Amino acid sequence: MNKSILDEIRKKREFSQLPEIDIKMAYEQFEKKQITDDEKIKLTKELLRKIFSAFVSKKLLSPKNKDPEWILRKHISTKERMPFYKEIYKRIFREIKKASVIDLGAGINGFSYKFFKEEELEIDYTAIESVGQLVELMNFYFKKNKLNGKSFHLSLFESEKVKKIILKEKKPRIIFLFKVIDALESLKRDYSKELIQNLSKISDKIVVSFPTKSLGSRQKFKANRNWISEFIYENFIVSDDFELGGERYLIFNR
Repeated sequence: MNKSILDEIRKKREFSQLPEIDIKMAYEQFEKKQITDDEKIKLTKELLRKIFSAFVSKKLLSPKNKDPEWILRKHISTKERMPFYKEIYKRIFREIKKASVIDLGAGINGFSYKFFKEEELEIDYTAIESVGQLVELMNFYFKKNKLNGKSFHLSLFESEKVKKIILKEKKPRIIFLFKVIDALESLKRDYSKELIQNLSKISDKIVVSFPTKSLGSRQKFKANRNWISEFIYENFIVSDDFELGGERYLIFNR
């Protein structure tokens, strides 16, 4: 992918702050097709939109002084998780009151920090997110409210950089991978397995979630993602497996 194609894709505001590696990997899905460059660019934008911005309100691309719950409700994924945050975090931190959380592909999940406080948890929170505008939004929120949180603008395919960030955090380290498996697999098949294997070596607990119902319509998926749950059960110790609000959570460690 040459620079002119990259620049053309980044003209769209929603893609303007995506890491180059994510755009490149999306473009590679169509690069060898016998179609024009314009058609390749169009298909790349459609894939990027599906992965990174399909469920995000455009209002979130401009940081504003809004209540955390207002922000959470502007992303369909976190909006549908809203009634269940307290129960989710209660189960994740069942025997832990103090930890480092590294939230990979966080979206705007950093705005759920208030639920850590409600559960009287001492959390040092780190978000890693590809959409630069969401990174800025979370950092603004953390700084304004003097929270133990920070957000990094990084692709999950930049594995060595992600690893360095995680290793700087104090133990116990808990990794969140909320609804990111499908996005990773759409760019590189089986990358989720590779990532989880590597993360397990430098973390104390991993929490993977994936939707069991379509966002918005709430229709049950025919595909149940057995491939990832079977992989986790075969290779790790699963301490909890539950479903809340059309989202299944697997909590596990080495």
